[in-house]
Amino acid sequence: MSDSQNKNASLTNKSSSTKSLEKAQKNPISSKTKVKKSKTKKQVVDIYQMVTDKIIHALDNGVKPWACPWDRTQEFGQLPLNFKTKNHYSGINILLLWSETVEHGYSSPYWLTFNQAKEMGGNVIKGNKSTQLVFYKPWERENPEGETEIIPMLKPFNVFNLDQIEGIEKPVIKPSLELVNEFGFIDNVDAENIINGTGITIHHSGNKAFYRPSTDEITMPPKALFHHSDNYYSTILHEISHATGHQKRLDRSMAGRFGSSDYAFEELIAELGSAFSCAELGIFGNGETQHACYIASWLKKLNEDKKFIFKAAASAAKAHRWIFKVEDQNDKEVKKVA
Repeated sequence: MSDSQNKNASLTNKSSSTKSLEKAQKNPISSKTKVKKSKTKKQVVDIYQMVTDKIIHALDNGVKPWACPWDRTQEFGQLPLNFKTKNHYSGINILLLWSETVEHGYSSPYWLTFNQAKEMGGNVIKGNKSTQLVFYKPWERENPEGETEIIPMLKPFNVFNLDQIEGIEKPVIKPSLELVNEFGFIDNVDAENIINGTGITIHHSGNKAFYRPSTDEITMPPKALFHHSDNYYSTILHEISHATGHQKRLDRSMAGRFGSSDYAFEELIAELGSAFSCAELGIFGNGETQHACYIASWLKKLNEDKKFIFKAAASAAKAHRWIFKVEDQNDKEVKKVA
């Protein structure tokens, strides 16, 4: 090859490199960015699967992870809460924290993130592992109609029970003697106020507890038939959780016959809704024992759909907020017009 040919080839290579650089500057999306997006998507799927696996493991071992683990005679509120902010955890996070409490035998209802523990002058005891919780972070996107939609994106974060942290003075938990000495049926004033505040028609007759959607009425056995008042209140809160699904309230689908998957899903919502409400009221009732077919249906759906428990917990949290007349902030900005 001659000197002139070498020179021309060199100019051609430089020209190609310049064009490639200009093209890259106009279209800066690299293969690394695509890989990062793929990893983020996989992480979300893993979070759903992690939570679902925990619930399946608990049910397989005969434990309902939505059963509050605290002794009813304790004076503290039974919903798990953040020790620094004093805010209660909600939805699926309640199930995760209750499940961890049972598995590890924690005595405290309080939790902190690693940074919160440091800010309060404490530190995590060496060798202790965190519990992973989730929260929804708003993500905006434009739909085909030109409107801006707010999509909730699932994100993980980690917390430690106060039993796992040193350097922070723990609250002294004392039994409530009033509760310890209670026997038989004793009216729970707070629970009665919440129940009456729903405005739902409740009849006391017969020996079965049920909600009839067609008439929007609850039937309960007389209070005298219950061995303990907590069992009465946990049962009626279960039925009230059903009633929140009526079309004039939260308008949930109430379709499905006994034994069907739809019916079992509604039963799970009522189970969770009652558990959340009982925990807030300090009620440690046993409620009605669920039929074996419900457990089988729940396990089947959990294995088929990793978002199943999230859907049920979200609906139960809405029912709980409706019962306690707490405004649902999450529904305020589900969608906004640009």
